[in-house]
Amino acid sequence: MKVSLSILTVDYFNIENHLTPILDDFEYIHLDIMDGEFVPNISFGYSLVGSLKKKINKVFDTHLMIKHPQNYIEQFVKAGSDYITFHVEADCDVIETINLIHSYGIKAGISIKPNTTVEDIQKYLPLVDMVLVMSVEPGFGGQKFMMNSIDKVKSLYDLRKKNNYSYLINIDGGINADTINHVKDYLDLAVSGSYVLNAPNPKENLKKLS
Repeated sequence: MKVSLSILTVDYFNIENHLTPILDDFEYIHLDIMDGEFVPNISFGYSLVGSLKKKINKVFDTHLMIKHPQNYIEQFVKAGSDYITFHVEADCDVIETINLIHSYGIKAGISIKPNTTVEDIQKYLPLVDMVLVMSVEPGFGGQKFMMNSIDKVKSLYDLRKKNNYSYLINIDGGINADTINHVKDYLDLAVSGSYVLNAPNPKENLKKLS
């Protein structure tokens, strides 16, 4: 299991200073894109993603928490995204959006909110490169881990094994040294932000997750 480091709670004025000391300790950077409509918060857009890509040689895991993700795929591809993950609950045709992402030669992922079940997305599983389980309600960092996400990652793990699927299993929300123990055996990735970047010793907290 690897950590996908979320920058949602970072001080953007000092982002380079926050990330540089731990650059060698993570491979994926998680970018939470929020439009204030699909979720009750606004974060940042493709301009910041593009600026970061010029400075940081990591796998860019872009998570679109926006109402119409299909309208912004091209911009986030050009900004340097390696994965683009969107919500099946968004206002879009899920299969068409997966195909659109793949048409640019990058990886496509789908994400589910806490009230969406794995059964709701089973028909998409053969088509995607990542499934992101939200273990909090999307929109804000620093929330408490929701225990119903444990069965979801187990189910995704079993379905992948049974059907020889190839998607990565990712989880996002409330991940720390305690909650990771509930799910780490079933994951390829775990998103963590405030637990690492807001800690007195980010490097130490990052190691606690592995």
